[in-house]
Amino acid sequence: MKPMLRVKLLETDARLPVVAHPGEDLGYDVFSVETVLLEPHKTIRVRTGISVEARHPQTGAPLGLLVRDRSSMASRGIATTAGVIDAGYRGEVQIVMTNLSTAAIEIKAGEKIAQMIPVPVLTGPVQEAEVLEESARLGKGFGSSGH
Repeated sequence: MKPMLRVKLLETDARLPVVAHPGEDLGYDVFSVETVLLEPHKTIRVRTGISVEARHPQTGAPLGLLVRDRSSMASRGIATTAGVIDAGYRGEVQIVMTNLSTAAIEIKAGEKIAQMIPVPVLTGPVQEAEVLEESARLGKGFGSSGH
């Protein structure tokens, strides 16, 4: 099996993402490469010092990565508020984080801050259409399936 995630360390203090239980855990934990103070109700980008390339281990097809909260960060009132790493992106992974609490929170260098979840790339060309195929749902939207 080929490695699914290839990582380039961009800084001396950068750390490789980790997965505690390969084949069981959904995402790779990523680390902050810097110590930052996240003020209340503010949003910042936290640097990881890494760039990545994700591929399907059997087919080699490119994978995107969804960046999501770690429960330990969410329990402190920190939300990951952006999070799509396109399959072709090779720049530094930065994590957008928002402090939802009323107190400043320090994020330390070397601390696990988010997780990257691999996903297949399913986008293709877009075609304009005059008519769309019927469905059971049709145009029913917000709240249409009940509470």
